Amino acid sequence: MTCARIRALLPGYLDGSIPKSAQHAQVVRHAVECQNCREELERYRKLSYLMSRIDRVSPPPDLAIRIHVAVAQAREEAGFANQTRKWRNRAELVLKNILEPLALPVTGGVVVALVVFSVVIQVLGVTVPLRAIAGDSPTNLLQPASVESLAPFPVTGLNDGSTGGAHLLLVDAIVGTDGKAASYQILAGPNNESVRRQLDQVMLFSRFRPELSFGRPTSGGHVILSFSEIRVRG
Repeated sequence: MTCARIRALLPGYLDGSIPKSAQHAQVVRHAVECQNCREELERYRKLSYLMSRIDRVSPPPDLAIRIHVAVAQAREEAGFANQTRKWRNRAELVLKNILEPLALPVTGGVVVALVVFSVVIQVLGVTVPLRAIAGDSPTNLLQPASVESLAPFPVTGLNDGSTGGAHLLLVDAIVGTDGKAASYQILAGPNNESVRRQLDQVMLFSRFRPELSFGRPTSGGHVILSFSEIRVRG
C-alpha cells in the first residue's frame, strides 16, 4: 500500500474499527518500515490520548424533543413554500389564459373610452371646443357659423375709378358666442379707412349664428362675406 492509503486507515486502526485481517497486518507492517507513517501514527495516538482526558459533555435532556420539533417546523415551512409556489404558478397561468385573449378587446376598449371621454369633455365645455366642419349635416354635432341677417348698408368706394365693372370685397368675419362679429379681416379688395369705417357699421348691425360645437355656441367661427359695387360708365 502507498503512504496515502495507510494514513487514511490510521484512525480506524487506532479505534479498532479495522478488524485483524490482511489489511490490519499491512498497516502494522508499513508503519514498522515507514518512518513518516510511524510518526503520523504516533501523532494520532497522542491526539487520542488528549481527547480521552477531556470530560464528556452530556446532552440536554430535551435535545431529542428539540430536534424533532425543529425537523417538524422545517418540513412545515417547506410544505407551505411549495404550496405557495403552486398557488402562484396556478394564478399566473389563469391570468395568462384570461388576459391574452382579451388583450386586443381591452386595447380597443381603451381607445373607445378615450373617444367617449373627449366627447363628454366637449359637451361639458371643459376644454377648447372642436372646430366646426362645414357640411356637417349628418350629425349636426359641429356646425359652422353663418349669417342670419346682414345690415343693408351699402359699401361704396370699391371702384378705384380706373376701370368699370364689378369689384369684389372679401371679408373674413370672426363671430363670437353672442352672434356678433368680434372682429374681421379684409381678404381681398380695397383696404382703406373709408372702407373699414363702412365695414364697422355693417358688422355692428349684422347678426350671425355662432359656431356650434355639440349644440353649444362657441367663439371663433368664421364667415366669409362678399361685397360688390356695380358702376356703369356712360
